[in-house]
Amino acid sequence: MSTATAPKGVYLPRHPERTPLYKLFEEHFEHFTQAYEQRFEHQHGFLRGVVTRVVDQYLECGRPEGGFARIRCPSCCGEHLLAFSCQTRNFCPSCQAKRGALFGERLNEEILADVPHRHVTFTIPKVLRGLFERERKLLKILPRCAHRAVEVMLREVVGRRDVRVGTVASIQTFGSFGANFHPHVHAIVTDGVFHPLGAKALFFERVEWWDVAAVARVFREFVFAALIAAERLRPETAEMMRGWNHSGFNVHASEPVLPTDRERLEKIARYDSRAPLALDAMQLLADGRVRVRTPHHPQTGATRMEFDALEMIRRLCAQIPDARQHMTLYYGWYSHRARGERRKAEAESGSSAADVEVRTPTARSRSWARLMRRIFEVDPLLCPQCNVEMQVVSVIQEVTVVDRLLAHLRKIGGNDPHEGTAQRGPPGGARASPDVDG
Repeated sequence: MSTATAPKGVYLPRHPERTPLYKLFEEHFEHFTQAYEQRFEHQHGFLRGVVTRVVDQYLECGRPEGGFARIRCPSCCGEHLLAFSCQTRNFCPSCQAKRGALFGERLNEEILADVPHRHVTFTIPKVLRGLFERERKLLKILPRCAHRAVEVMLREVVGRRDVRVGTVASIQTFGSFGANFHPHVHAIVTDGVFHPLGAKALFFERVEWWDVAAVARVFREFVFAALIAAERLRPETAEMMRGWNHSGFNVHASEPVLPTDRERLEKIARYDSRAPLALDAMQLLADGRVRVRTPHHPQTGATRMEFDALEMIRRLCAQIPDARQHMTLYYGWYSHRARGERRKAEAESGSSAADVEVRTPTARSRSWARLMRRIFEVDPLLCPQCNVEMQVVSVIQEVTVVDRLLAHLRKIGGNDPHEGTAQRGPPGGARASPDVDG
């Protein structure tokens, strides 16, 4: 089905190969890897192996050449192909959007209690950012220190040390100006504390007073202590930074989000887990440079920046997390241990161990098709002719089979293997079924 004739609400393949981001990496990534050591390594550290793996996966994302599912309408027998997704983190805009949708949904249904929350952002000075870029394992210091800073201050306000704060902290490594490396923390924090009143009873106390300047000072001291303990910061350097007029450690807290405003909480969660750069913010210029749309720059007033292709690739690759590095962490009332203890108490008592937490996880399927409906308001498994749900009939991964089937589809339907209808079964199937892509 062509784009021009598609009715409103009908799913269409996204064609990542047509986007500036895809073209940038397709045309220049090999040159980037060859030039990296001489041009970038001395300042930004060695080129991590995870970067090449993620980029290779991304270049196959959403493209039938990397494998696909073949789906068929049980009513009219119409068919089309759905390409696999790369499922990379903090890189592919499409996959990260789906990841953010899952994250927001999970927070609302399974994690966040029915209490007010605040969206709190923690930033660090520029002088420390290069350290976190070169040593990614240090990034986990930031969300831990952020949670501790909030908990210390709220405990001081209520005058008790046995209360707990719930924090969901997301590490972001990019800024708003051309995906610059800017490690900071976005946290969804309970606007108050949980009091233990006995073996099973709990009480939530709202704390509406927030001294963000005081939280920033405590956050700074926790970060200094952690870096000194890791032997990555000298005590005299920390003392010198304490004397700066503007320390670079900042905390911003939003207005409270009421427990009834679940839609806003989900939007915050998706914002906290967004991709480093929006596709429509990038433009490839005729001279090979890249233009990026930015917010209004506070010093220059500019609303766009330009980079050569290799520098833009370096900036985007710097946002790729290390393998198995957690970018979202849960603390206090929302920690894995605390939630596990509450589930155990509920199982033993046969009732809720925490009356304040009334939301219960649902058994809704987190399927790819449902995610597409949430994000784009279309259903990729809905037949455009019959309006019934289509079924996956085979998954094709083997390279030779993929090439043969795509060549056949191009022959009968033009140059776009996404379009046209396959009238007969493929010459073979696959043993596994990766997620398909939007």
